Amino acid sequence: MISFDEALERVCAVARPPGTESVPIDAAAGRVLANPVIARIASPRCDVSAMDGYAVRDADLATLPARLRVIGESFAGSGWSGSIAEGECLRIFTGAPIPQGADRVVIQENVRRDGDVAIIEQHSGKARHIRERGGDFEQGNELVRAGRMLDKRAIVAAAAADIAQVEVFKRPRVSILSTGDELAEPGSAVERPDAIPDSVSLGVAALVDEWGGSIVDRQRLRDDLPAMERAATQAIASSDLVLVTGGASVGERDFAKAMFEPAGLDFIFSKVSIKPGKPVWLGRSEGVLVMGLPGNPTSALVTARLLLAPLLARLSGRDAMQALCWRSARLAGPLKECGPRETFHRARWSGDEVEVFAFQDSSAQRVLANADLLVRQRANSPEVRTGNEVKVLGF
Repeated sequence: MISFDEALERVCAVARPPGTESVPIDAAAGRVLANPVIARIASPRCDVSAMDGYAVRDADLATLPARLRVIGESFAGSGWSGSIAEGECLRIFTGAPIPQGADRVVIQENVRRDGDVAIIEQHSGKARHIRERGGDFEQGNELVRAGRMLDKRAIVAAAAADIAQVEVFKRPRVSILSTGDELAEPGSAVERPDAIPDSVSLGVAALVDEWGGSIVDRQRLRDDLPAMERAATQAIASSDLVLVTGGASVGERDFAKAMFEPAGLDFIFSKVSIKPGKPVWLGRSEGVLVMGLPGNPTSALVTARLLLAPLLARLSGRDAMQALCWRSARLAGPLKECGPRETFHRARWSGDEVEVFAFQDSSAQRVLANADLLVRQRANSPEVRTGNEVKVLGF
């Protein structure tokens, strides 16, 4: 049995993105860039007005009030094609090209209009209200780095680069196999007195989607080894990652690992010294990564957050450690000493402090719904007193 840190190192070492593909920019949200975005044009492409107002020659404002003849209008997308001379100005709107000869925009609030004459009675100060050509970026500049997930801000920059397609990492294809005779489709468990709603696979599927994976199959398997072996073979053939929930103990019908034996299963790790989630395991079967998660809901979701999320981040092209951004926070109440396994407590924010739930059972689901943090407590560490700082992770 290995430590959490060692398990994480092994996850980072074996995960590799499954390849890249080109997608339209309007379908790229949430994807991870394989190549940087390089600007095809400058922004702005010429000097443009930063305000609605009048484009003028600074020299014409040497003596105030200034009376300038308005010779036309300039709009974004349909600029004035000429130039302005002494004693002239141009009505201009935000984003419109600055005409030749002008070196300042006087905002409209500081101009009084008398027919075709603009009257400027006071100087507008140092602000020229002109966005200079290339002031944001020049053609050839790198705007978004490779490895960046294309969120709303990155999408804006990528589109501004004037590119129609972006090269992104393929989403890892994920199959989820939930095991156990007791499992039933949510909504049908009431019909069988010995049934339990299959909540774990749905939660794991939501986490897969959150961290960049694409669910290609989700099956619920009874504890029938030949049928499970067939399902495992199919999942391996169609996936970059297979997730198995439950069946990792040593009972007579715990076949989560045995189902992969006909295809060969090489373990990367078989247990991790954490609480909850000790039975979590990771291996390869015919070159495809297979992760086994505990069957208890809390154990499954905690281990998935700690080890599956960084695995998926790496498979989708991101830095695996982006999934584990720990921060310090103060405890709202004491935390008892930790046993021999590193423990991750379910908790929630209470103002700017962290409240650890009293009920920490690995099968808990009501508490799970209200937990938005994991509190990390190292193995064999002493009691942590109220007000002391602990490391927390968004859950």
